[in-house]
Amino acid sequence: MLRGQAQILQYLYGALDGMAIRCCVELRIADIINNHGRPTTLSEISTAIDSPSVNIDGLRRLMMFLVHRKVFDMIVQSDKPVYSLNYCSKWLLCDTNVTLAPLVMLRTNPITNLPLHVLSRSIKEGGSAFKAAHGEELFDFCLLNSEFNKVFNEGMACTTKITMDAIISNYKDGFLGLKGSVVDVGGGIGTAISEIVKAYPHLKGINFDLSHVISTAPTYDGNITHVAGDMFKYIPPTETIFLEWILHDWSDDDCIKILQNCRKALSKESGKLIIVDIVRQPITRDIFYDVRVTYDLVMFAHFSGGRERTEREWKRLLEEGGFGRHNIIKIPALQSIIEAFP
Repeated sequence: MLRGQAQILQYLYGALDGMAIRCCVELRIADIINNHGRPTTLSEISTAIDSPSVNIDGLRRLMMFLVHRKVFDMIVQSDKPVYSLNYCSKWLLCDTNVTLAPLVMLRTNPITNLPLHVLSRSIKEGGSAFKAAHGEELFDFCLLNSEFNKVFNEGMACTTKITMDAIISNYKDGFLGLKGSVVDVGGGIGTAISEIVKAYPHLKGINFDLSHVISTAPTYDGNITHVAGDMFKYIPPTETIFLEWILHDWSDDDCIKILQNCRKALSKESGKLIIVDIVRQPITRDIFYDVRVTYDLVMFAHFSGGRERTEREWKRLLEEGGFGRHNIIKIPALQSIIEAFP
């Protein structure tokens, strides 16, 4: 019973972990330490924070907590604690190309967290907790709220960049044999397709998403076109379709509609569908196992039909969507690659 009490208390106060990391990102503490190029004192961190009245005691206690959580390292030099980056805090750098900082800001955003307060209502009455909390489904909410839309797109883009690094490094043969165009369906602001075309410049990239998403996308160097549209109605004809972390947002019926539209858009002879999504493995456990289980609850809270699926569930969706063959390729990431062929 005592162990049970301690475990429940740990879960209960676990919300502080994410909020302490958010505080770290907002204050740019990792960047401050990184800019010093050496272990940094509390006074040096305080001086670099953009405020004339930093609460030194609060900063010290925050750093003590984050050291305890192994987000930063600390040693004592000349009777003073000095802080340095480690393999965790390097992911919190803002001034770098590969970072989780935008995801931190998304997942700890009050708009994102409010649905978690009405999970029980969603279970009692059905529907998504996000709609119960905000009156709109998440994607409709993004359409009406440009500020949150920006936070959402940046959070998705940063995880895409990390995943694409793993894909480009571990799925080289998967792109080498492709020709013509690659349509990134639900490609957001174009992060994934830009990485693909950069690594394989012989390909033509099409970033396909809703108009309010495309409107915030940057212009990329290279052979990349932004096309606005609705994947439930039409997908541009192409040799290859790329779906990165899209299908887990939708119900089985919606996924089948999307897959059927993918099938219509692909060449019957040489068409290829590349899905990047979580494949839940009930038996095999790696370092991302717990996060995959957690993500299924995130999908339940934020989308009416969203879920993470097992290989058997993916196989059924693909077959009903018109794809008779598939391969699952594991990469060093939260997601796996699912190759599917008509």
